[in-house]
Amino acid sequence: MSALEAPLDRTIAEIVGETARFTDHRVPDAGIRALFSERSVWQARLDVEAALARAEARLGIIPEAAAARIAACARVEALDADRIAAATRVQAHALVPLVEELTRVVGGDAAGWVHWGATTQNIMQTGMALLIRDAHAIVVALIRDCLRALADLADRSAEMIMPGRTHGQHAVPITFGLKAATWIDDLLRALDRLDRGVEPCLRVMMGGAVGSFASLGDRGPEVQALVAEDLGLGAMPIPSRAVLSPQSGYVVDLALLAAVCARVAVEVETLMGTEFGEVSEPVPPGSVGSSTMPHKRNPKLAPDMIELSAQIRALAPEAVQALIHPHEADSGATAALDGAIEEALVKTGDLLVRLRIVVTGLELFPARMRRNLQLSGSMLGSESVMLALGERIGREEAHRIVYEHAMRAATEGLPFQELLVADPRVTGHLGAERVAALLDPSAHIGLSPRLAREAAERARAAAG
Repeated sequence: MSALEAPLDRTIAEIVGETARFTDHRVPDAGIRALFSERSVWQARLDVEAALARAEARLGIIPEAAAARIAACARVEALDADRIAAATRVQAHALVPLVEELTRVVGGDAAGWVHWGATTQNIMQTGMALLIRDAHAIVVALIRDCLRALADLADRSAEMIMPGRTHGQHAVPITFGLKAATWIDDLLRALDRLDRGVEPCLRVMMGGAVGSFASLGDRGPEVQALVAEDLGLGAMPIPSRAVLSPQSGYVVDLALLAAVCARVAVEVETLMGTEFGEVSEPVPPGSVGSSTMPHKRNPKLAPDMIELSAQIRALAPEAVQALIHPHEADSGATAALDGAIEEALVKTGDLLVRLRIVVTGLELFPARMRRNLQLSGSMLGSESVMLALGERIGREEAHRIVYEHAMRAATEGLPFQELLVADPRVTGHLGAERVAALLDPSAHIGLSPRLAREAAERARAAAG
């Protein structure tokens, strides 16, 4: 069973054998780190060697019998891992020991055709494309899970009124569903960027040492095309080892996804604060917040998400820097980029499984949201009053009058509604009952419920 097919029934701590975060004990492993295990990486490279041999046999470059033998032996379990490890310690090379062991196992005349016309980076980069493809499928599946959960969240909170906040201050009322809708919109954009960004990474590079097909000549492009067909990948138009921008761009796309996840986490952590008390991430029975304060119900997944996001985002500059290297290839650049891709994908999996838990089990406290609306003493309706009054006396004058009373209410602790009703400049045009109606939070949520439900529909459509 592949990592992609494996059930998510083992925690990160069980897979890794240690914990970087305490929640690793309760968070399922996404399955991505298994793709980048030594044996999985070797197998990806062996798959490329087998595809190369088959392609060359189809074109008459190497004997068909040799290709069949190479393909039959290109399995990790057929090779001696200890011999590969020992040779690696001596040669300090990422691929040659694997190729030598494959050659040994193939044996006979067929052995001379192993790795024909290819260079190390051809095999390694194409092998990485296979790993990226499988890891990307897991990332997309996790994003779709999150979108389904967010769709449900947006629907159930579409009319749940709460304070809208800008710059840390009450703005105008919204519904929680609108907040969830913004999460959906960002996640949909992240998914679109990733799907577009991964495509140029999923291409075969068989141009030889400097990307010129010198070792295969006129048959080179045909070999590359057949390898691509065999592996279910595309083919690089210019198969040069100097071209690293697709992989670099993909890491940047993962960093943007990580930022989207962190925005959700920051909001959840903030709104869990005692002074807000509007939401809570799921807190399993028995979860302890503090050794000395039994009442603590601390956020745990959200802080982990924020930290993971920062670590993923920190890989983007390294990936971009890898583009800047001399000549036709630089092993330092490719090694750095491969490391950034692997780390970004593994940590993205860890981040998304946490996001899925949070958005699936997010607790909402609508009564607290409504109580918080009262903290600004009905001033969330100032815009509504200003606009209604502005229809009679002009927006600028209306803004000046309402601002005057809002500032008095804020600085002198006076009731905003009473100040408005006591001013004939206001009641002369609107009347006390009209002012009261305009200050009702439910009267000024705009299209929040509709936008929430529309976002939920888009999320379900994208999730399939």
